[in-house]
Amino acid sequence: MDSSADYARRVRARPSSSSASDLTGVTSPQYRHHSGSVGVDQQLLAHTGGYSNVRSGDMGLRLEQQLDTVLGVSQDGPISHLSAEAAQHYNPADLAGWIECMICDMQPSSSQAQLHTSQQQQQQQHSPTPTHSSFVSMESSLDSMDSQAPLQPALPSAAAAAVMPDMYPADDISDSMAGALCPQEDTGVEESGVRLVHLLLACAEAVQRSDVRMAEDTVRRIQMLATPQRGPMGKVAAHFVEALARRIFGISAEPTSDPLTELLHFQFYETCPYLKFAHFTANQAILEAVQNHKRIHVIDCNLMHGLQWPALIQALALRPGGPPILRLTGIGPPHQSGNDVLQEIGMKLAQLADLVSVQFEFRGVYAQKLDDVKPYMLHVRQGEAVAVNAVMQLHRLLHNDNNCVPAVHEVLQSMRSLNPKIVTLVEHEANHNSPVFLDRFMEALHYYSTMFDSLEACSSSSQSSEQLLAEMYVGREICNIVACEGFDRVERHENLVQWRRRMTDAGFQLRHLGSNAFKQASMLLTLFPGDGYRVEENNGCLTLGWHSRPLIAASAWHCS
Repeated sequence: MDSSADYARRVRARPSSSSASDLTGVTSPQYRHHSGSVGVDQQLLAHTGGYSNVRSGDMGLRLEQQLDTVLGVSQDGPISHLSAEAAQHYNPADLAGWIECMICDMQPSSSQAQLHTSQQQQQQQHSPTPTHSSFVSMESSLDSMDSQAPLQPALPSAAAAAVMPDMYPADDISDSMAGALCPQEDTGVEESGVRLVHLLLACAEAVQRSDVRMAEDTVRRIQMLATPQRGPMGKVAAHFVEALARRIFGISAEPTSDPLTELLHFQFYETCPYLKFAHFTANQAILEAVQNHKRIHVIDCNLMHGLQWPALIQALALRPGGPPILRLTGIGPPHQSGNDVLQEIGMKLAQLADLVSVQFEFRGVYAQKLDDVKPYMLHVRQGEAVAVNAVMQLHRLLHNDNNCVPAVHEVLQSMRSLNPKIVTLVEHEANHNSPVFLDRFMEALHYYSTMFDSLEACSSSSQSSEQLLAEMYVGREICNIVACEGFDRVERHENLVQWRRRMTDAGFQLRHLGSNAFKQASMLLTLFPGDGYRVEENNGCLTLGWHSRPLIAASAWHCS
């Protein structure tokens, strides 16, 4: 078996034909025979989960019920489930080692972040309750920011009712909200939760009508009220008040693409099932679409750490009749360090492919934006079965504030020109792209309250460093949705109905996700604590949600 140095010598630097991209390539050796069998059991799911301290139960949708009461949203009925028998699982062994290897270069940053988080927790435990409100970034322990003037002391909490808009009379809802909370919580906490929801909505309404003074006063009151609040209510309120403060006081939002984002992305991947669901479902759809082809070319619209592809490589190694030849093209932005990160990921994937006797070739395409990538840069070859993978990426291309054609239209046309066997699409099941700020804010508040409830149920400790980093990942989405506008606002999530229309208009036809994808996803959820996660079939697509609220949706498409 070749060493890592042998793989390094096989790296080919390919000159770019466009200034918009730099290309790298890695190729694994060719094989004459299979190196041996790989155990097929449930270890893939076990290794990718990596959870030992599993606890049952969930947060009871406390925050979601509060918001439902305030906004007048009724919950849907129970979700139906399909049988989980006879699934064709692809579960090769020892996947965790490869995933750990692929992110090993980030471990110093992770350890440092955990240390800072731990120190912050200790300081909070030994610090007195603040007597005035000051705006502090949720990421202040990880990202240094320019000094900012503290906000003025908040008004007494008794005055909070004065800023309540008439559309949300407190007397009409406080009792029902209190009933939605767990009985162990005291009346003061219940009233604080009710008041937080009211104040967040009042502040958003003030922003909507450009009442800057009212918005400033309200955000100070929220900051004071949210500081001592515990649980998902306090956490989601803290992220929304940070986003509101950034918008009101003109403080730029944190970047959505930087080295810290990569770390937060990985912690979110590890903490909850959403990204694993996306990867498992997309991989299963790709496997079924290319099962009769000997040459496969997968194009990943955002490679990140490459965590999706070890499972696919090992699944292809087990294919009856022998594995196909696999080419993987990974797209990603240039790294701030200047390192050829895509090449490094490709080498590690090539090592795994070598181990399981899959002929493999990797090529990296650097681009700041997905719409900078043109079809000719992807080097599609005749006779290849092309699969395009877009997980949580296309929503970033929906900007059309000046009635211009969104970039997603051009990207979908480029995908269509490749004549792919399948396009796998995973997106948030939400509508955060409304041009009306208040509508967008209310939808986001509802959506992320459910998300934070589910994150709380996934962790044995709500104050663990891993949990806090995962919450920061979600918090960055909130901040971008609330604080940014124009081209800076990239978290423009749309729901499955809207994506169906876009894909159909671009010349794609829905490819129904089979029962195997549903069974894989259902099996994955058994590794996570809490009994609130739900997989549901939706007219050929799959959604993953928390209780009755779908949070992400997966679909597959082919050329019509």
